[in-house]
Amino acid sequence: MAATAHKHPNYMAIFWYLTILTAIELAVVFMPLGKFTIGVLLCALALGKAGLVAMYFMHLRFETRTLGLVAVTPLAIATLLIFLLLPDGFATTHKTAAPKAAAGAPAKH
Repeated sequence: MAATAHKHPNYMAIFWYLTILTAIELAVVFMPLGKFTIGVLLCALALGKAGLVAMYFMHLRFETRTLGLVAVTPLAIATLLIFLLLPDGFATTHKTAAPKAAAGAPAKH
């Protein structure tokens, strides 16, 4: 079986794509959106970045389909777990109670 040569990817282009995705992630953090929406957007962007790294830096884009499925299956399971556990992190507001006045101190109005 003859090995087929593949074209080498443009690593600088992938670097710039990853840089742009990172800048978008930083912008999403500071957007006036709900925490759940920000979490979903950050997870989606992280998956995109992980996909780029896996496809080009780990050379999975040029491998057989079965090896790609072996690599994608744990990623799909991890993503499912993240999205299942994400709502639990936002279930409570985690607000601290107002400080109580010391005993015998006059109450402020």
